[in-house]
Amino acid sequence: MDEQRTWWKEAVVYQIYPRSFADSDGDGVGDLRGVIEKLDYVAGLGVDVIWLNPVYESPQHDNGYDISDYRAIHEEYGTMGDWEELLAQVHERDMRLVMDLVVNHTSVDHEWFQKSRRDEDGYREYYFWHEGEDGEAPNNWTSGFGGDAWNYDETAGLQYLHLFDETQADLNWDNEAVRENVYDMMNWWLEKGIDGFRMDVINAISKPEGLPDGDPDSEWVGIEQFTNGPEALGYMTEMATETYDDYDVMTVGECLDVDPETGSDYVGADGPIDMLFHFEHMSVDQKSGWLSPSEWNLTDLKAVFSEWQTDLDGWNSLYLTNHDQPRIVSRFGDDGEYRRESAKLLGTLLFTLSGTPYVYQGQELGMTNYPWERLEQLDDLQSVGKVEAAIEAGEIADFEEVKQAVRDRSRDNARTPMQWDDSEHAGFTDGEPWLPVNPNHETINAAAAVTDRDSVLHYYRDLVELRETHEELIYGAYNLLLPNHESVWAYRMELEDDAVLVALNVDDTETTVTLDDAARTEELLCSNYNPPTEAGASLTLRPYEARVYRLE
Repeated sequence: MDEQRTWWKEAVVYQIYPRSFADSDGDGVGDLRGVIEKLDYVAGLGVDVIWLNPVYESPQHDNGYDISDYRAIHEEYGTMGDWEELLAQVHERDMRLVMDLVVNHTSVDHEWFQKSRRDEDGYREYYFWHEGEDGEAPNNWTSGFGGDAWNYDETAGLQYLHLFDETQADLNWDNEAVRENVYDMMNWWLEKGIDGFRMDVINAISKPEGLPDGDPDSEWVGIEQFTNGPEALGYMTEMATETYDDYDVMTVGECLDVDPETGSDYVGADGPIDMLFHFEHMSVDQKSGWLSPSEWNLTDLKAVFSEWQTDLDGWNSLYLTNHDQPRIVSRFGDDGEYRRESAKLLGTLLFTLSGTPYVYQGQELGMTNYPWERLEQLDDLQSVGKVEAAIEAGEIADFEEVKQAVRDRSRDNARTPMQWDDSEHAGFTDGEPWLPVNPNHETINAAAAVTDRDSVLHYYRDLVELRETHEELIYGAYNLLLPNHESVWAYRMELEDDAVLVALNVDDTETTVTLDDAARTEELLCSNYNPPTEAGASLTLRPYEARVYRLE
């Protein structure tokens, strides 16, 4: 285990999706002033870092991940002055601000793409353009949002590559001018005082020569070709050297299709980034494809987490949800009878493993998935694109056929407005919200949680404090116990002479297990049930019960 101390290893990160966080002007869209107004709430959680999803100028086809100007703020979110005030207010509260970096692609509205499609001033090579034979795509790659990864542009008379939406054209990182422009932009933001970058699909920036076909049987055709490409590590290393290596900042890369061995190249001692987001644990219920979610089992989830705890030569990122994933209590817990208990249990897991934990807005309240009824309710390009592609291909007849899959998987589950109180629009806006507010906001909201000492919110505050006072939960070595148990996840975290036992019953029935470590418990540090039960060689854990013990 990497025991070199640094601030970003000891930090807790709170992710803010500004479009859905807080609306200050009543237009139904969250904004920067709304974030500023809620900073005391965020600081009150005890977190150290805010990761802010994109607020740059954008046509908002993919809610800001389609950037048209990296050095301007989108007008719905506010002004650069608002952003500068936000940064100052974050720093005043002894927190740090990490910005989203989206440089695998730009919006087709970006000046670079506009010049590229007109073949002006050497910009044609900024993107991937191909004529294609008889109008056919140059390869069989598909978009992550459904359909082909190539789109014909009438102005250029050519097809361009887009691994995501057709409004998001992939940059050609083999072009030195592209890299120089990106590095100049990054340094501009670093000079403004930001505290790091979260890098969107950063290991997809290097495409192989010739753009060869991908495995046609893969759900995302081409992924093995366009991730971890021949120059991905080299370009990321160059980026670090040319930009943030000169600053005391935190960097985290979203990396598709990586395992601990590949991940170690990116985050090891000589790696270009501090930590990464992988997706292996996000696939345990996707064995049958996005539109056909499968049942997940605890042994698979334990195996993935355990592998990354023990085999990664570098630092971990710990997350179970974000703006691209459904709500954790609906996915891995119980959003009905045991919503509160399972929300606390899943938080316990994230805060008692080695790595940097990420909390997505509303996670600390135990927010749940939304009960979608119609495709027209959805904004998420991925959900809509995959459903429409499946209908067009004749794989399904209509939305009703996959409604439950969309309810389980849609990114919009995480993007419904933050539930601040029990008023009509949950205190998010005085206007009409851009996405519907979850009907359960009348009982699940921040105002109610603040006054309830037994709430998920207060439990998260306790978890932050627990982690701050027990370094074995940050830098300790992970030892999995009962690896094949189908409902109990137990492990020991050890650092020199200090050891902690974590026991989690990830099930809605009471379960008894026998553990040698349980016989030497000295102090109960944390439990999501009150009062807790006695410890002994046999532990009887109630439904979704979580316990953390200090061992003698």
